[in-house]
Amino acid sequence: MNFEFPMAELPAVMRGPRVERRRVLLGGSAFWGTLVESGTEAGRLRLDDGRLVDAEAASYLPPVAPSKIIAVHISYSSRSFETRNKPKPTETPTYFTKPPTSLNGHKGQILKPADCQYLNYEGEYALVIGRTCRNVTPDEAWDCIEGFCPALDMGLQNFRDTDQGSMLRVKGADTLLPIGPGIVRGVNLFEQTLRTYVNGLVVQEAHIGDETIWGPHYVIADLARHITLVPGDVILMGTPCHSRSVDPGDLVECEITGIGRIAGTVVGIEAPRASALGVGHAPTDSPEVRRVAFGFDERVPEHFKNNLRRAHGG
Repeated sequence: MNFEFPMAELPAVMRGPRVERRRVLLGGSAFWGTLVESGTEAGRLRLDDGRLVDAEAASYLPPVAPSKIIAVHISYSSRSFETRNKPKPTETPTYFTKPPTSLNGHKGQILKPADCQYLNYEGEYALVIGRTCRNVTPDEAWDCIEGFCPALDMGLQNFRDTDQGSMLRVKGADTLLPIGPGIVRGVNLFEQTLRTYVNGLVVQEAHIGDETIWGPHYVIADLARHITLVPGDVILMGTPCHSRSVDPGDLVECEITGIGRIAGTVVGIEAPRASALGVGHAPTDSPEVRRVAFGFDERVPEHFKNNLRRAHGG
């Protein structure tokens, strides 16, 4: 493992038993529940009022209500090799933010406007803050984590030319953050493998412990030097290599072994009405946009490229 601060022992959030909390929409109201882990009802969701529901058939809401969503730019060695051709992108992490309105639930629709050509997937794990956190050391930061979620940090790359510095529209548009289906604790994150699928085929894969550049404890301690993190806040921990564009109709999923699998379907929509009136910076298809949307195929495993072609009927 490659961490700035190696762990002497597993933090409490990673020690068992496994607990997963989910939030569902039932009869027009939101309810929290806990996934049943064993016994005859294993795999069902026990709501806090005692009812049992079919976890597969449930309608899911994002299991978070953050005041802020902060994302690490690059924190996997394979992504750094692909984009920078070196094992570490920068000396310390860099960040951007996504508005809470970008949140999306499990099995939701991921909207791709007609005037945007490139909507890239990025499979990630998210950490959820469980207690107010400011001015902590990396060792103390573990106690600030409520749990972990699979997430898809989708990006409209056609806004790279205008929003490169902020990533506001690239990563912040509505529906671009499917997260869940639940918040999980009691699993050793660093023994898990992250996989992203397009139409059932693996297009990203990384063993989290082997590829991590900065662990969540380092990232929390870094951010909390100057920004108070409060319960419910979300930190997205980056993606491995081979982020590529998807099309309407594509099913995109991120699975983290031991933690869960989030899914979303890309749906095409009309361009915003104001765009036709010339309002704002138009989406572009420049060399910089294509560089990010298409990535560096010569620096990623061949089977990811082949699977993406197969997923798109090639």
